[in-house]
Amino acid sequence: MHPPDADAVLVRHGDVGIKSRSVQTRMEERLVEDLRAHLDARAIDGRVAREYGRLVIHTADVEAATAAATDTFGVVSASPARIVDASLDAITDALAATARERYHGGTFGVDARRAGEHDFGSHDIGREGGQAVWEAVEDDFDPAVDLDDPDRTFGVECRDARAFVFLEERDGPGGMPLGTQEPLVALVSGGIDSPVAAWLAMKRGAPVVPVYLDLGPYGGADHEARAVETVRHLAKWAPGRDLDVRRVPAGEAVERLDAEVGNTRMLSFRRFMYRVAERVARDVGAVGIVTGEAVGQKSSQTTANMAAVAGASDLPVHRPLLSWDKQDVVARARDLGTYRDATMNVGCDRLAPAQPATAASAERVVAAEPDDLLDLAEAAADARDVVPVDPIAVEPDPEPEVSP
Repeated sequence: MHPPDADAVLVRHGDVGIKSRSVQTRMEERLVEDLRAHLDARAIDGRVAREYGRLVIHTADVEAATAAATDTFGVVSASPARIVDASLDAITDALAATARERYHGGTFGVDARRAGEHDFGSHDIGREGGQAVWEAVEDDFDPAVDLDDPDRTFGVECRDARAFVFLEERDGPGGMPLGTQEPLVALVSGGIDSPVAAWLAMKRGAPVVPVYLDLGPYGGADHEARAVETVRHLAKWAPGRDLDVRRVPAGEAVERLDAEVGNTRMLSFRRFMYRVAERVARDVGAVGIVTGEAVGQKSSQTTANMAAVAGASDLPVHRPLLSWDKQDVVARARDLGTYRDATMNVGCDRLAPAQPATAASAERVVAAEPDDLLDLAEAAADARDVVPVDPIAVEPDPEPEVSP
């Protein structure tokens, strides 16, 4: 919901603001570029600027621009707002006009913040603004003030020269602007976990290069389609960036592991995946690997087994979901839109042994696998091709209700 004559979106960041001045400036500039990319991807006419210690989108389409801002990494919250002069008269006039259009009953409060040099403070804005709201509606109903949990909150942020009047703060993803960290290779299987892990890495500012292992007869077209579809959902969060899937032929290695290795074959396959990811990372300038692993989630993800496979890559393996419960991962996957495709039954579990090892040693794993397994991994990575990925289309949000 926005005030009448709203003409801007006030964008707030979080972790960016605790950096040194020079780092904060660079990150804010990156965030400005990311906001512009999201607006362009949705054909929203707007101008993004750094103003008054905030980022501001100047636009007539404040609802669509707010939705774009709250899909941008680094944004903590955004408010569709009306800009007025930084004077008590202008602020109270705007609050009265907003109340007449948007406040039709229940309790209200004025939440005012001020920064800069003025002859009034935030307390004055709250007191005078509250009186203006009251007088604007008292002929229509009996208003009531509640400063703790009002039905309608009137927000004001007053800066040096101008003030922003708004009615809500919509949550964004938070984190850091995308591109403020070096890229990572994300191993994506199309399951529930890996897209969520990739998204969390992106949230912390790291672009991802998706890598999918084609399992040959152990996977199939549906398996690949599922993985690509989940990446399409991730791509909407990174407009203008390359999220095409690097497809690596892994069928030969999987067949050999199935034929030659017993209950440690899933660990050897994980070592194979790490080496593939490392080889791709070296080629594309990535500095680490992202996986959807969580402690105890599967037999291959016990703490002992994670230690047993650690030596396959010299790059760090980042596991954003390390301590997450499965229900929390599922909830996030639903929010991202990746859950439905990730739960398609594509029959790709044939490699897992009936009784997998849960506490293997690195020596035991390496001794049981083909001597040339890691060479096969590097050769497979070199034989990769690229599957183009188009982002999921962003549906416009419905117009919000006007009544409180």
